[in-house]
Amino acid sequence: MERREFIKQGAIVAAGFSILPSGTVFANTANDVVKLGYIGVGERGRNHIAEGLLRDDVEIVAICDTQEDSLKHCREQFTKAGKKLPQEFTGGINAYKKLLERKDIQAVIIATPWQFHHPQAIDAMHAGKYVGCEVVAGLSLEDHWDIVRTSEKTGIPYMTLENVCYRRDVLAALNMVRQGLFGELVHIEGGYQHNLRDVLFNNGKQPYGGGVEFGPSAYSEAQWRTQFNIDRNADIYPTHGAGPAMQYVDINRGNRFTNLVSFSSKARGLAAYVEEMAPGNKNAKINYKNGDVITTMLNCANGETVLLSHDTHLPRPYSLGFRVQGTKGIWMDVNKSVYIEHQSKKDDVWDPAQEWFEKYDHPLWKKYASLASGAGHGGMDWFVFNAFIQSVKQKKQTPIDVYDSVTMSVITPLSEASIAQGNKPQEFPDFTKGKWKERKNKFALDDSGF
Repeated sequence: MERREFIKQGAIVAAGFSILPSGTVFANTANDVVKLGYIGVGERGRNHIAEGLLRDDVEIVAICDTQEDSLKHCREQFTKAGKKLPQEFTGGINAYKKLLERKDIQAVIIATPWQFHHPQAIDAMHAGKYVGCEVVAGLSLEDHWDIVRTSEKTGIPYMTLENVCYRRDVLAALNMVRQGLFGELVHIEGGYQHNLRDVLFNNGKQPYGGGVEFGPSAYSEAQWRTQFNIDRNADIYPTHGAGPAMQYVDINRGNRFTNLVSFSSKARGLAAYVEEMAPGNKNAKINYKNGDVITTMLNCANGETVLLSHDTHLPRPYSLGFRVQGTKGIWMDVNKSVYIEHQSKKDDVWDPAQEWFEKYDHPLWKKYASLASGAGHGGMDWFVFNAFIQSVKQKKQTPIDVYDSVTMSVITPLSEASIAQGNKPQEFPDFTKGKWKERKNKFALDDSGF
């Protein structure tokens, strides 16, 4: 409620907002209101609903989901917020097509299971709607080219809603990179290192923390996400690490990935978890194809290397494993430390990262931290949602554009091919068709759209 009131009042002095071309901050007239449709209002979709309900420049006019339970929880959100209930579309997996027929909808948020992202985004762009899509963009290499071709043909922006690109420490490190604190960058690391066993298995009767079931009777992502771990041996969630890494080394904007190679460990963690939780359960005998630790190394045209890890099946504390290393220093988020040669307090001794990040806090966080307070994932959900909405309002390109979106997502099928071919290097597609050589990195520099 505090964030909503803050937005409603404008608070231009306190927040130091930039004035938009319309001369307003957020919305003062009906013409400034973005009318949104949501395709998929499960748990992640409702996170985005919550962000939209707090804003006066957003009207959520339609929602679509195949499950009544999700629609019910969504109605409760609107009622609690005192907002008009949206039109509902349900009844089957193609119900979203009717939502796209509404002429007043300017943009859609897609938060459905991964296998539906590609066709739904394609249809939305053909319908003239800005697309803000959760990860991933597609399942195959051709899916990703299809997304690019459709965006180029229709002129409709497509944005992967990768919130970690806006994480506070990630942006502080980017600020340090741009100010030369790390020197010339040499190596970047990141990934998705997060114990997801209670997300992939549950009993369907409570959010998380109990049960060993998956499929239609399970809760939330366990209904569909677990199957990807059975069917695919790949980095199936590369964007948390790849998205920020791309900004550090200017991928698609003066630099690009040239090739990658991936390795897979054996897969033991999920079966061991089920056996521990429910000895003898049939799900402990499944041959889970996805290796417990997937490691992918990428080469860059400018000579840097990027290492990504996918590690979600074993007991471990959460960490995305960021490492930014150059000729003058290094940041590692696992030990929350920074070392800058000749500037750190002692030679070859780590400084607490927070000391550096407070000094080099990114200007966007300095301005908008009050608005982001209370938003999902430590505030970064507000930043990524706001960036998308501001782009729609201003009829401009999204800060994470279609080329960025498919670049961070296509790592999944490329890593799968590398592993299947005995760790053979895979050529990385140039989705920009050479435009990367002239494009400039403006991410998080233009605070009217981030």
